[in-house]
Amino acid sequence: MKTNYTGFSKFLKHITKYAPLTEEEAEFARNHFPIKKYSKNEVFFKEGNTARSIAFVIEGCVRLFYSVDGNEKTAYFYTEGKFFCANESFARNTSARENFQALESTTIMLFPKSLGDELFETFPNFEMVERLALIDELITNNRIIESFVSKSPEERYIELLKTNKELFQRVHQQYIASYLGISPQSLSRIRKRITKNSSQAVINLS
Repeated sequence: MKTNYTGFSKFLKHITKYAPLTEEEAEFARNHFPIKKYSKNEVFFKEGNTARSIAFVIEGCVRLFYSVDGNEKTAYFYTEGKFFCANESFARNTSARENFQALESTTIMLFPKSLGDELFETFPNFEMVERLALIDELITNNRIIESFVSKSPEERYIELLKTNKELFQRVHQQYIASYLGISPQSLSRIRKRITKNSSQAVINLS
């Protein structure tokens, strides 16, 4: 099914950091890789389903969360140019534990697993893209674990501020707090304390 979606050029621009596509590969992607649009706050993949595709964020912001004892626990945020996938479900055809939610009006492209072997034989670059996407996701998961094990909530907040400051303008505070493993009230106290310390440092330098 061919798409005339105007954002396809954005996909091509983002994907070059993984592997540059030939014109033939780009045309194949345009014709065979579905593009989906989701509205703000829409949960578009739920635990219990089986992942049949690797997804790529063209525009927007996606939240990964888990349901734990009836509560939502935010694990990560994916923005433009990032792949995401319920890895174990995708690799083993098992029920997923992940949930994915659009936090903004979000557009993603899907790389269907069903195209696999035949696609890779014809267009080897796509096999490289899939491999790098899965490695990228594995590294992300390892960083999530390392961060929770070795850093305090305040240290994780500072790290997020340094590496992805724009999230604080794009994501609701309750999701940031959940990602840090604290309450919104604790997040507010951390923000005030860091702001106060930063202001004091400026005064001391002047």
